Amino acid sequence: MQESQETHISNHLDEIVAAVSITPRKKLQNKLLQTALFQPPREKLHLCEEKAKSYSSSHEYKQALQELVRCVALTRICYGDSHWKLAEAHVNLAQGYLQLKGLSLQAKQHAEKAKEILTNAIVRPYNDNTDVFKCSVELFHTMGRALLSLQKFKEASENLTKAERLSKELLQCGRIIKEEWIEIQTQIKLSFAQVYQGQKKSKEALPHYQEALECIEISKGEKSLECVPTLRELAGVEQALGFHDASINHLLQAHLIVLSRNPSQEEAAVSAHSVACAAVASGRPEHHDVAEQYFQDSMANLKDAEGIGKAKFLSIQDDYCHFLQVTGQKERATSILRESLEAKVAVFGELSPEVAETYRLLGGADLAQGNQSGAHKKLKKVKLQPN
Repeated sequence: MQESQETHISNHLDEIVAAVSITPRKKLQNKLLQTALFQPPREKLHLCEEKAKSYSSSHEYKQALQELVRCVALTRICYGDSHWKLAEAHVNLAQGYLQLKGLSLQAKQHAEKAKEILTNAIVRPYNDNTDVFKCSVELFHTMGRALLSLQKFKEASENLTKAERLSKELLQCGRIIKEEWIEIQTQIKLSFAQVYQGQKKSKEALPHYQEALECIEISKGEKSLECVPTLRELAGVEQALGFHDASINHLLQAHLIVLSRNPSQEEAAVSAHSVACAAVASGRPEHHDVAEQYFQDSMANLKDAEGIGKAKFLSIQDDYCHFLQVTGQKERATSILRESLEAKVAVFGELSPEVAETYRLLGGADLAQGNQSGAHKKLKKVKLQPN
């Protein structure tokens, strides 16, 4: 019995140590293990907050979420049930849920809990506390993002408007500096753009993407890697509106930024592919050279790839063949497709949709050339594919 109790206590201590450790780096691990059990709750809270940031910055969102859950528990211990810092912890946890697909409802629930706490917190002595109002801005923005993910566009827009208005008031009152306001504006404008995009309102989304990009360029620089996602989203809106020159130029701008950061071959290929696809989408002859160049660049990066990289290469090659067909280079496209068939069978399997589509295209090419026997054999294989 005593041995069982000792084992239980030992396991419990292990859990505590796991909850408060901040970093997986071996050089700090032993020190953390020795000190974790004797740290005050506020120090443990700080460690968990730092670990959550570290996991999030390295895109380890599940691990970050675990730390954010611990932060809520430790914040409650340190500050009580009615302190604005507990609301902040719930907002951070809501943001953590938003980083994982399919957990928007949980994000909304924690944002609502934060709102309930803040409603009680914005009284004396907190009514002059800038941190409370900054937390409120984060709350409204996070609630807006959660509602956006749930496709509740009207409510999302209302919360984003509150966040925007309150942040502007904080700037005008000198509670936040302009640089901080620009950072906030970036996120709010991006969220507004995505609200309109979710409703297929590209015209309304466009100025918000433009303002968001301007804010990022002011705060981070025109060549910052943080510009890339916004440049790509902006290009998508411009393409939908028929502004093809602008779309291609913004994707080229994003591509140059990516190349300047020593990307992997796959990252460089994906970036070049996006430029090529935008050039094809314009349907204009003057963009054919751009499409050709960036298709070639994209495929060159993945030519010797294996596994997932090989599958990506074959997918890009199919897009290139489609481009060749629509620009009157059908024989060249057919030749490439025929040569790709063996590799596609090896990568995707004989009964895969990718192989079936290739047989369909090759069968169509045979028909166009009057080769009915060859066409019949290939199209018969298409029919044998599982539904």
